Amino acid sequence: MFEKLQRAFWKALTPDLIPDQPKAPTASASRLNAAMLQALGGSANIKSQQPLALTRLRVELHDPQLLDASALRVAGVPAVMPLAGGVVHLLVGLQG
Repeated sequence: MFEKLQRAFWKALTPDLIPDQPKAPTASASRLNAAMLQALGGSANIKSQQPLALTRLRVELHDPQLLDASALRVAGVPAVMPLAGGVVHLLVGLQG
């Protein structure tokens, strides 16, 4: 119950940052290029993705073991922050 109230509170404060349902990645809305997708384990490994800010992207992976942080840096991601539960925060910059 407390978790639902907490989520509703944060959704009221930041409605564009907390979706009702996690969104599956789509080609048109994706901020990930082909090299980034490959470094994350391929498009089939991405459970969801959402922008957190203008420069940050939150990606949830099915299998976090497939993540290649060095390949992400080569692909243009200056910082990678793996979190628990297969969640990864990518500092992607101001990409078009």
